[in-house]
Amino acid sequence: MKLSIVLFCISFISIFSITAQQNKSAMNFYQFKAKSLEGKQISMKEYSGKVVLVVNTASKCGFTPQYEGLEKLYKDYKDKGLVILGFPCNQFGNQEPGTAEEISKFCTSKYGVSFPMFSKINVNGDDADPIYNYLKVALPGTLGNDIKWNFTKFLLDKQGKPIKRYDSVVKPEEISKDIEALLTGN
Repeated sequence: MKLSIVLFCISFISIFSITAQQNKSAMNFYQFKAKSLEGKQISMKEYSGKVVLVVNTASKCGFTPQYEGLEKLYKDYKDKGLVILGFPCNQFGNQEPGTAEEISKFCTSKYGVSFPMFSKINVNGDDADPIYNYLKVALPGTLGNDIKWNFTKFLLDKQGKPIKRYDSVVKPEEISKDIEALLTGN
């Protein structure tokens, strides 16, 4: 009897594990939607065929000057197929307390941000945005999957496949070679 229960449990776990793996592989960046800072629902399918850099941002962080580097990357590569997607987040030291309007005004007036910015989200916890839950599983961090701080970056190829995760300390200009390789297919 005990052997039967053990075998049943092993079978159940195996089937569950295989199903989870199939579901994970079936997931795709393009299935997600997010709300822009202006409140418009945007499908990630709009970025199909582009190299995508997803970044959780904050206006009152020591890494906030990275907006300048992100905007430079965007201007340098947008015509070649790069899009940067900014997701404001207030989970780290309350460093993004503003409204959508305040965030938009800050980003454009202070850093000239012209890449798409989205509504404020959570990147960790039970109410983490589904895009971030997907990215964290696809590209786990060094010490667990959670995002450690503002300006963590995820690079995706033209097919929407997550390729690389960069910690906050990695400056945007340090990512340019990886972006170029994905844009040229090398």
